[in-house]
Amino acid sequence: MSTQTPANTADNAPAAALEAAKTSNFLRQIIEADLDKGTYASRRWAGTPGDAAHHAAGQPDPAKIRTRFPPEPNGYLHVGHAKSICINFGLARDYGGVCHLRFDDTNPEKEDTEYVNSIIDAVKWLGFDWNGSKDAAPYQASDYFDFMYRAAEHLIEAGHAYVDEQTVEQIRINRGDFSKPGVNSPFRSRTPAENLAKFREMRDGKHEDGSMVLRAKIDMASPNINMRDPAIYRIRRATHHNTGDTWCIYPMYTYAHPIEDALEQITHSLCTLEFEDQRPFYDWLLERLTEVTTLPDGRVVGGLLAAPAPRQYEFARLNLTYVITSKRKLAQLVYDHKVSGWDDPRMPTIVGLRRRGYTPAAIQTFADRIGVTKSDSWIDYSTLEGCLREDLELKAHRGMAVLNPVKLVLTNWDDVMGAGHLEPCTLPALPHPPEGTESPIRHFTIGKEVWIEREDFEEVPPKGYKRLFPGNKVRLKGGYVIECTGSTKDTNGVITEVLATVVPDTKSGTPGADSVKVKAAITWVGVADGVNAEVRMYDRLFLDAHPDAGGKDFIESLNPNSLKVVTAIVEPSLANAKPDDKFQFERHGYFVADRIDHKAEKPVFNLAVGLKDSWGK
Repeated sequence: MSTQTPANTADNAPAAALEAAKTSNFLRQIIEADLDKGTYASRRWAGTPGDAAHHAAGQPDPAKIRTRFPPEPNGYLHVGHAKSICINFGLARDYGGVCHLRFDDTNPEKEDTEYVNSIIDAVKWLGFDWNGSKDAAPYQASDYFDFMYRAAEHLIEAGHAYVDEQTVEQIRINRGDFSKPGVNSPFRSRTPAENLAKFREMRDGKHEDGSMVLRAKIDMASPNINMRDPAIYRIRRATHHNTGDTWCIYPMYTYAHPIEDALEQITHSLCTLEFEDQRPFYDWLLERLTEVTTLPDGRVVGGLLAAPAPRQYEFARLNLTYVITSKRKLAQLVYDHKVSGWDDPRMPTIVGLRRRGYTPAAIQTFADRIGVTKSDSWIDYSTLEGCLREDLELKAHRGMAVLNPVKLVLTNWDDVMGAGHLEPCTLPALPHPPEGTESPIRHFTIGKEVWIEREDFEEVPPKGYKRLFPGNKVRLKGGYVIECTGSTKDTNGVITEVLATVVPDTKSGTPGADSVKVKAAITWVGVADGVNAEVRMYDRLFLDAHPDAGGKDFIESLNPNSLKVVTAIVEPSLANAKPDDKFQFERHGYFVADRIDHKAEKPVFNLAVGLKDSWGK
């Protein structure tokens, strides 16, 4: 039998996130208090999940704590899940523990292996491994279905569960509401033997879908409606992606989840605040599956799960402005073709953020920066963008790109430099290379014709304008000082060329570079070696900070300008980009070579984030 060891993050885990100072929060305080008291020091671990007898044969658990990330494989993970991933895996990492990746696949009608694979990929990309080994398979709730069924029979025999044959509507009405207690089901008084027989009939497929459910017998007058005899099993004839057609009954999530935690010896079960009202049932169930019970016939049963039982703790979910995280609404955007797919760079899904150019380090920094609280609050989207800027500032190679090009003709170039001459130029790829290293060098050429941004020329300059206008001098960055002499236009009055003269002996990096003082330097790309590229200028998907608040249709808040596609011209160093390579296009922002569409013969770059927040007040 193998024994797992405490896991660190994967080798490619972002160093900046790992080295970031860890801010104390209530979850850290709970864990530290438990470690100080030795709350879970007596736990044993048999190498794999299992019941009390299974773990009793194991060794003292080498993991000081065990957390878990339990997504349901019914969709793509989003930025809110990324926060939960960073919390659960990060706390396990920081306290010498193990975090389990477990699929809560108890709803066969909505789950698919496509989502399973996407979740595995997302967790790996964020820099984490799971279940104590880099090569470990994720756990699955469906692997525990046999035990869950056995536990349900135990609850029935101990008088803690019964089969209810009311309709769904009758159950809803009889549950009551916050001002009215519930009404006991007419089937609540059945004997354990009768309930056990009915439950086995459910298992054996002798009853129709929806005709009966197994309910926990707790308290129909409880002020917590979740404790008014919640359903724990339902009949559902559906093929499961893992178990096939083995079962026609499936456990409810609220029943399955605490059992999964206990079988995996989880110590701290961390979830968002919407599960706070479910915690009493979580504790109720684990208490009854951990305790030993003597039945009326004298049999001693119970003790199915190892003690001490897991504890559930809730934290505030991520509320991010200009973002929706409802799976249903995200799916609507995809299926109504408002976006190109789940990985559209405007989507808040992890695959979308990755394609947009976000990095694991930026997301981990974001999760650490916003902290963990018990109260809901809104985080401004600019906080997430700021974390990406910080990460890319020191890492992203620089390059010049012209997004709205107009040709600049140096009319005296042939006379001064020689007809057809191309002068080699260089600039550092990293203005601030890591200490002890030198920056890579970018190589490009300047000739008689170059491309500049159309906005860098004005016939009649506004006040304070320092770029090209007749009579003004600027520097072509990394090249020469030039003096603007005018422009040419087409029949519609549109400027087709900007005209200038080159000032000899002013090339950057030469002794004469400072002989002429200028007030501005502009970016450019040579006509001779510039490369055409498709550049996708992404912006926020919604115009409203709270697009789905107040009952309004979130579709009405869509930003019609969230994507603009331009044909740009980029310097030759960018022609060597590989998919997912990230750059700073000088003066424009940070861009990433698209993971899917970028090809050497047809470069495609996505705007990841601007150099500054364009949405700030």
